[in-house]
Amino acid sequence: MSEKVYVIGVGMTKFEKPGRREGWDYPEMAREAGTKALQDAGIAYEQVQEAYVGYVYGDSTSGQRAVYELGLTGIPVVNVNNNCSTGSTALYLATRAVRAGLADCALALGFEKMRPGSLASDHEDREQPLMRHIQALAELQDFAMPVAPWMFGAAGMEHMRRYGSTTEQFAKIGEKNHRHSANNPYAQFQDSYTLQEIQDAKMVYEPLRLTRLQCSPTSDGSGAAVIASESFVDKHDLAGQAVEIVGQAMVTDLPSTFETKSAINLVGADMSRTAARAVYDQAGISPDDIDVIELHDCFSANELLTYEALGLCDEGEGGKLIDAGETTYGGRWVVNPSGGLISKGHPLGATGLAQCGELTWQLRGTAGKRQVEGAKVALQHNIGLGGAVVVTAYRPAER
Repeated sequence: MSEKVYVIGVGMTKFEKPGRREGWDYPEMAREAGTKALQDAGIAYEQVQEAYVGYVYGDSTSGQRAVYELGLTGIPVVNVNNNCSTGSTALYLATRAVRAGLADCALALGFEKMRPGSLASDHEDREQPLMRHIQALAELQDFAMPVAPWMFGAAGMEHMRRYGSTTEQFAKIGEKNHRHSANNPYAQFQDSYTLQEIQDAKMVYEPLRLTRLQCSPTSDGSGAAVIASESFVDKHDLAGQAVEIVGQAMVTDLPSTFETKSAINLVGADMSRTAARAVYDQAGISPDDIDVIELHDCFSANELLTYEALGLCDEGEGGKLIDAGETTYGGRWVVNPSGGLISKGHPLGATGLAQCGELTWQLRGTAGKRQVEGAKVALQHNIGLGGAVVVTAYRPAER
């Protein structure tokens, strides 16, 4: 790693139920999030030298159409699609461009305009990207629809069989994240629920007792981050608000994804573990140094599995962390203070950039009622099946 890289501005829209805001199309979403990020950074769009724009559902060059709402400057605009880790992949690419000295200032922008209901493919006349994963998992667990909750639910079932985790522990994660989102004005849902209400909600995957309140919804929304070099930060006197990206790694599927015959690895645990270790090495930190975490809780099962993949505890011990209150305020880490995907919402292309925004606010000490007291080190985890994991570590800039 050479040039230091900083987040100097972040912005996002409120995440909404698809179609809730009439006439709210992706250009308007992108304009709102991008403008907020530029204003937060205190710079003009004309100072941005490259843009990486993420979305999963949309036509080619939608990224250009989105950033044209901010200006027409002729800069390179790269369209990014990496399933649910699309937003953090845009962040990863912008960070690499700045770290390599190819740009002093880059924009990472993500948005999604989604259909209500479960995720579905737009192309039925070709091989589905997840087909190999689905076929491998179907050999381990009876197939069920919808596919996404089945895949993560099967991984949760495997964890229960191996380690004795309980359906109540998974439900407690849903309770925690909904409770956290009550203080997040950007969240799609801002209601708290009792554990019993979480367990009694509409059933989505019966074998795990996975209910609707333990699953991320489809969402509309956008997020953005402005990334800059150390020289740019110094020139514009931005050290007081800059947050350094001190470690970052992207990992795609490994041989173990398929060879271990494990539902847990088929939904990305080994990718997450490998990426986290790389980031800890780059940043010179361990899980004990981290104060606040935004991780990919597309389903409550994945949050528990990710505790272990990130090294917060030994394998099989994730349930004990939630039982002991170690992943909420007053515990060892605050995980998903934003409410996570379960309650904040999950517009696929925007999710990773919303995570970046939350952690930037936490490290600046400006997260309001969600503020994690004394937060100095933050970790972000974002996963897309098919597959890619991006893990990023942050610290406030040295002043």
